[in-house]
Amino acid sequence: METMVNIFLYGKKYQVPSNLTIMCAMEYAGYQLVRGCGCRNGFCGACATIYRIKGDRELKVCLACQTKVEDNMYIATLPFFPLVKQVYDMNEIKPTEQIMMQLYPEIYACIGCNACTKACTQGLNVMQYIAYAQRGEYEKCAEESFDCVMCGVCSSRCPAGISHPQVGILARRLNGKYLAPACEHLEDRVKEIENGTFEELLEGLMQKPIAEMKELYNNREIEK
Repeated sequence: METMVNIFLYGKKYQVPSNLTIMCAMEYAGYQLVRGCGCRNGFCGACATIYRIKGDRELKVCLACQTKVEDNMYIATLPFFPLVKQVYDMNEIKPTEQIMMQLYPEIYACIGCNACTKACTQGLNVMQYIAYAQRGEYEKCAEESFDCVMCGVCSSRCPAGISHPQVGILARRLNGKYLAPACEHLEDRVKEIENGTFEELLEGLMQKPIAEMKELYNNREIEK
């Protein structure tokens, strides 16, 4: 017999197997997940979730596809948070301190409460990469924010209204276009693609059965 636990989804009580993730438990309980779910492997950030265990005052955050249910877990999903996403042309902006001030001036209203870091579902030092962005240290900001999955939980807890994921992605774009060393190998490969070098190979792959595709992928030669 499976061990069952009690969970509360939007205030309603359900009994579900204890070995399920929150996402699977929601489906077990009869919820049809058409929003707030994506890759189901912890990469897309679509299933941001807030929960609290009965008797514990701490409010916790996680990704529903990666977190197992616990007994007396009160759950509320956060499938979308309205982040501020500014529009810009990467060919026109430059990696100056002023560009961050123009596009995301709210980062300078940070009060250092560290709520963003405590809320991060990936365990990132969010307040630190915002500090790097404030100083125009985009290489450091890009590195510190690299594993962000854009779930938006950090922003939902921010009293200054900072859109941390958008700040991080701008820093990574600035770093990639202007600051990181050029990669000759990548440039050569892009030229090969543009010249149609791989079109015949791709056409051949598209005609292969799925099982053979998986076999080729699993036994591919990985560059070092």
